[in-house]
Amino acid sequence: MKVFLTGGTGFIGQAVVRRIRARGWVLKVLVRNPDSAPARWIARQGGELVAGDVTAKQGLTDALAGADVLIHNAGVYEIGADAATIARMHAVNVEGSRIILEVAAAAKISRTIYVSSIVALGATGWPPAPSIPRDETFEREARCLTPYETTKTEGHRIALEFRARGLPLTIAMPNAVAGANDHSAIGHTLRLVLLGAMPPVAWGGDVIFALVDVDALAEGFCLAAEKAAMGEDYLFCGDSAKMRDVFAAWGRISGKMTPRWFLPYDLMRPSMALMEPLLRALGVPAFLSRDSVDTQRGHFNYTSAKARRDLGWTHPAFADMWPSIIAREQALMAKRSGFLAKLRHQPVVED
Repeated sequence: MKVFLTGGTGFIGQAVVRRIRARGWVLKVLVRNPDSAPARWIARQGGELVAGDVTAKQGLTDALAGADVLIHNAGVYEIGADAATIARMHAVNVEGSRIILEVAAAAKISRTIYVSSIVALGATGWPPAPSIPRDETFEREARCLTPYETTKTEGHRIALEFRARGLPLTIAMPNAVAGANDHSAIGHTLRLVLLGAMPPVAWGGDVIFALVDVDALAEGFCLAAEKAAMGEDYLFCGDSAKMRDVFAAWGRISGKMTPRWFLPYDLMRPSMALMEPLLRALGVPAFLSRDSVDTQRGHFNYTSAKARRDLGWTHPAFADMWPSIIAREQALMAKRSGFLAKLRHQPVVED
């Protein structure tokens, strides 16, 4: 199989590259900078680099020629983003998706996997009210909690429009993603815990997510590329759990302090506004921010029953997922010196 992948240099993309190459598939990866460390890593895995950007149409049609499947994983994710990052988020997640899907339609790609997110479907409930697990048919409310959610919702709508116009397209929607060297707010918070620097207070203890292991997610994308029915949607989620239980698991496994008290959102949000410029000044995303409070105002309690049934996808149990992630994260952090170096996401991690 010949695969064209966008978004191969990021946290999720690197896991997808590993899974694709393990299958022996021919791989082309769109990269903005072929000389970057993540791009050079892809080349070492046997992927062919194609210089370009989803926000610029020129050259994409030729690059896609001959591909059996397009996996469109490119996206900008940041919780607590500044104005410039929000603008880039819109350019990539919305307009970039429109451009790459236009090219896929023109090139008559027979299989396109569009990577959306469960946030495009919206919250499944609002704490303290309970949340019933939802599937791909859930219809969101109009409310978006963060700029990231807004852009993914708009990008998802564009994908549906292209599918309605005849593009053979499947939509893959991961829940919040977890793994060692995670670039998200979850990854930075886990590293803060492992550094012994997590404050004893947090928020959203009763909000429910179904965090998905990044390697299992990458396998899900490959299964979708192999055998998903075009025109279908698939959710990729782990076991549902309250965030207080996620923190508790981190504490049990690591022996480190995790939050003991979960305070009201409206009490925590103003203090997080003060953290945003401080974290950016330290060269770290504002993972403690007003956005990080807002994103946990709603449950995201989704089920992957359809992916398990139709694709044969599997996911590690909650109790098995976190020990392996934490052990790998600790091993990676041990190779770096200095608090900030250990806290930051690394552009690429060699196996």
